[in-house]
Amino acid sequence: MTPNRFFRVGRTSWTLLALLLGAGWAAAQAPAPPDHSGVADELARRLDQVDASQTPALALLVARDGQVLFRRAIGLADLEQQIAATPKTKFRIGSITKQFTAAAILRLAAEKKLSLDDTLDAHLPDYPRGDDITIHQLLNHTSGIPSFTELPGFWEKVTEPTTEAEVIASFRDQPLSFEPGSKYHYNNSGYFLLGHIVGKVSGKPFGEYLQETFFGPLGMKDTGMHSPDLNLQHEALGYSLEDDAFKPALNWHMSQVDGAGALYSTVDDLMLWNEALFNGKVLPPEQLKAAFTPYQNGYGYGLLIGEHRGLRTIGHDGGLNGFVSSLVRYPDQQLTIVALHNAFPSVPEMTPTVVSRVVGELFLDGEMAPREVHEVDTNVTPETLARYVGRYDYGAAVLVVTLEDGQLFAQLTGQGKAEIFPKSETELFWKIVDASVEFQVDAEGRCTAAKHTQNGQTFTAKRLPDHATVQLPVETLDRYVGTYDYGAAKMIIRRDGERLLAKLGNQPEFPILPENETTFHWQVVEASIQFTVDDEGTVSGAMHTQGGRQFPVNKIPAAPVKEEEAP
Repeated sequence: MTPNRFFRVGRTSWTLLALLLGAGWAAAQAPAPPDHSGVADELARRLDQVDASQTPALALLVARDGQVLFRRAIGLADLEQQIAATPKTKFRIGSITKQFTAAAILRLAAEKKLSLDDTLDAHLPDYPRGDDITIHQLLNHTSGIPSFTELPGFWEKVTEPTTEAEVIASFRDQPLSFEPGSKYHYNNSGYFLLGHIVGKVSGKPFGEYLQETFFGPLGMKDTGMHSPDLNLQHEALGYSLEDDAFKPALNWHMSQVDGAGALYSTVDDLMLWNEALFNGKVLPPEQLKAAFTPYQNGYGYGLLIGEHRGLRTIGHDGGLNGFVSSLVRYPDQQLTIVALHNAFPSVPEMTPTVVSRVVGELFLDGEMAPREVHEVDTNVTPETLARYVGRYDYGAAVLVVTLEDGQLFAQLTGQGKAEIFPKSETELFWKIVDASVEFQVDAEGRCTAAKHTQNGQTFTAKRLPDHATVQLPVETLDRYVGTYDYGAAKMIIRRDGERLLAKLGNQPEFPILPENETTFHWQVVEASIQFTVDDEGTVSGAMHTQGGRQFPVNKIPAAPVKEEEAP
């Protein structure tokens, strides 16, 4: 693939799809007949109207009582080669992997080969504070171990092959973020360790154990641990939306994440898995009940337990550069929805989480509680909305709230910007997705946090400190322009008018804002860069700070300009 090839977004196509999958469509449907044939036919008819000839793919499957009601793929698995996606297309599924990792641990527990009360040092004897951390805490994200995907060094090497020992070494000596069991923080380190434990206890590589224990017996022929050495057939390539164009995404080597997110699969295989899991063919009743029990923040074991308009939901999403996915079950209705997409960041309307919930409403509208109607409070003033402008800590991401022409907008790291509408002076909601945020204001009128509600779950995101910014002359900005060595990736900084833009590898380009003459910060992530400048104004490198940790980077000297020879 040509590295700099890019593909423009067909805005008309995606706007049409947004209309098809918007809340208004679901609201307009009469309750579906028992066989759902009318809804399936209407879904197919409307998808036929979408021109997805120049856009990444969306694969979608809906099943009830083990019977497929709808199976379809639109868009392209490979944009450059113009290869259309089919339901057989294989996608990387990211953190949907976690439920397989959890199931492996629970299977070993059922066989008395380990206990969920085992401490980490029982399986990794020299792990720091391993006697304070249990397998149960690894499973439900309460261990306090820092998530290695949030550490600065992760992005330097994410495209390179690695070993389990090297990944564990990258975070094992980091101090705990909190006392084990005291808090919830979504954590890829925990699930990487769980995959490692599966290998140690079973005596087989993690992927081999999954194949022999789950994939083979269940007939999941198109699922496995992703590796470029496999040369998979019918594989979707990953893309990122940057400046209204789809470009090849940063290509992770999935050995970097293993039990936290390394699997690939298809919509049919994931439906097979869900049917087996929920019908007791994967785990005994005791372990299945434990997996489905909501602990802190509604998280079970590799699964998120929530609700949608009065109906229980159990599932998980997945996301990495180039891929985003959703696997959700309405257990009481025995309805499964699988949605896989090979672009991230992408247009918000194509996020599988959004698609899955709207499709759920299409098929179950008559069985759901009445839809909550959000009415926009037109009396909320721009001065009130301005209190909420700032950045909010969403764990591995930052929600940036801005005020533009009297309207409030929110943008989560890696996603598009969307307007949020006031329901009251403190509560606002998205129209594009069923989510709301309630800003918490102290006695002096200062916003201190935001309570986010979505998919039946609520969590509180603290407001991050505001960074003071200054205006610098373009002559000062120009001395920072160039390429910086981040190991496996390069950071390219360029000037756009009176601001600097920074781009790491194949990640999207983001502004960096000056706090003073040498220190700049990102808004979309809690990170900063302080340039090293000598007395003559020459920049030799910088110190990058992120997640409370620092590391130096060198500026790569520009190639000398060759003088033209005299004729």
